Amino acid sequence: MKTPRLLTLCVLLISIVSGCGKEKQAEPPAIEDSFVRAVDVSFLPQIRASGISTYNREGQPEDMLHSLKKAGVNCIRLRLWNNPNDGHSGLEEVAALSDEIRQMGMKVWLTVHYSDTWADPGNQQKPALWQSISFDAMKDSVYAFTQLAVENIQPDIIQIGNEINNGLLWPDGSTGNMTGFRALLESGIAAVRESDTAVRIMLHYAGHEDAPAFFEQLKLLDFDQIGLSYYPLWHGKDLNTLQASLQELSETFNKDILIAETAYPFTFGWNDWTNNIIGSQDQILAEYPATEQGQLDFLLNIRSVVDSVSTGKGFCYWGAEWISFRGPQATNGSSWENQALWDFTKKALPAMEAFEKTLKVL
Repeated sequence: MKTPRLLTLCVLLISIVSGCGKEKQAEPPAIEDSFVRAVDVSFLPQIRASGISTYNREGQPEDMLHSLKKAGVNCIRLRLWNNPNDGHSGLEEVAALSDEIRQMGMKVWLTVHYSDTWADPGNQQKPALWQSISFDAMKDSVYAFTQLAVENIQPDIIQIGNEINNGLLWPDGSTGNMTGFRALLESGIAAVRESDTAVRIMLHYAGHEDAPAFFEQLKLLDFDQIGLSYYPLWHGKDLNTLQASLQELSETFNKDILIAETAYPFTFGWNDWTNNIIGSQDQILAEYPATEQGQLDFLLNIRSVVDSVSTGKGFCYWGAEWISFRGPQATNGSSWENQALWDFTKKALPAMEAFEKTLKVL
């Protein structure tokens, strides 16, 4: 009978002999897909419910999420409203869609509006249920709603408010009351940190030229990312100025920098009877015409601008899915149909190429 020591030596000898002549191949390290290539598809549940078909670049019927995933999109942005009248963009719908997104291997980027409807620089209404509560109760409500969102949706990125240039939950959290504004942001941030420390927290500003002064007032808050909206119509038509602003923000605040919203037309045409927001050359960049190629080239340049910034972490295309899904005569259809990533025949556009993980070099 072999002693334990002798048995160990035998096993070691067998291992050495069996390994002779075989050079162990080192496995290549996994490359993290960390540059965010996102789209906002918050209208997707309504588009699916309409029953219309959408098509991939080859003209084959394909669900929008699958087309985006195949194109290289690695993150989906969704808006969350507090208690919307029709349930769309409410907690139940967003949680279900976020589960599907994660199962497809993409990350979830959540933008919490806190309102029952759209929140942006010109509109930051309190939800109906919070209209008459005290400020302390408002802080508690922001904490509870944010915590509920994190636990049910499990986002990878979360915005505390949407385009909060002038604050949120007016008048209590307007920038005219910076103490209240910061306190409400702190409540939302605390809810995230105490629920899931892995979630990246973003503060979102529409535009870029005045962004440094805005974030200077919030620099003591505990957040990870600066998100900016950039639309040429509202935020300037010089991409060099945009790049300089992003770099200044990066160097000043040492935060991740992302373009949280952008879009561009592939045509000035119409596909329903709803007025489009973009419809003339003076609203866009002279060097990028409103064509399929112009849309792609614009988006490639936006990606390049963000990538050139020292802490640039990605970009998001807003309204990618907002096609004219209510029919060609709808007056309540899409005002964004000519900026979507599907054309008027519902076929995916060349701009999808801008989301490839590794861009082709000619």
